[in-house]
Amino acid sequence: MSDSNDTFDLDVFVDPACPFCWITTRWVEHVRQQRDYSVRWRWISLKMINEGTEYSDPRHEMGHQAGLAGLRILDAVRAEHGNDAVGEAYTAFGTGIHVDERHEEFGLQTVAFYTERLVAAGYSDDEAAKLAAHADDDSHDPTIRAEGELAFERTGPDVGTPILTFQPDGEDPRSFFGPVISKAPTGDEAVKLWDAVETLASSGMAELKRSLRDPLDFT
Repeated sequence: MSDSNDTFDLDVFVDPACPFCWITTRWVEHVRQQRDYSVRWRWISLKMINEGTEYSDPRHEMGHQAGLAGLRILDAVRAEHGNDAVGEAYTAFGTGIHVDERHEEFGLQTVAFYTERLVAAGYSDDEAAKLAAHADDDSHDPTIRAEGELAFERTGPDVGTPILTFQPDGEDPRSFFGPVISKAPTGDEAVKLWDAVETLASSGMAELKRSLRDPLDFT
């Protein structure tokens, strides 16, 4: 299914497993409700980024593998139902993982978890089961890998998730890793942060960082 938009105002590269992606995308959604702009959902896999890395905690590897499974499903959603449907499915996935904290189910009962989340997103039981079956379909992996490589072409290597690109279809697209935020601002505060980040993205800014962080707040 083709998208209603031929061009987009923002590319967002996500992995369902990433809590920072989740919070940043909630901020993006808050702003989108107040500003007339369009978001294109794209993929970046923490599992692929960490290929060849020895995980110190097996739970991280399990979560990254479950995130890759989710990207395969989202790739199928995009192919069959379009870009807007991806945003709805991703929201359902992230609500279960990060807000409801169903981490064990996400990691150990991955297909069942995604099936239930797709039903929550509005799909019938049969539709949800067919889409969730793509969790184990590695034919999606070349697309997922290519989009992750595109993200790093835009930002340079040695960054993580999330990655945003402003005006990706324009003459001068600008990309960066982040912003990494502990809680998604809402209302006017969300718009203020958006305007500040977009201003930085349109200049020669390369990095603005601090290591101290507040605890993540998914509410």
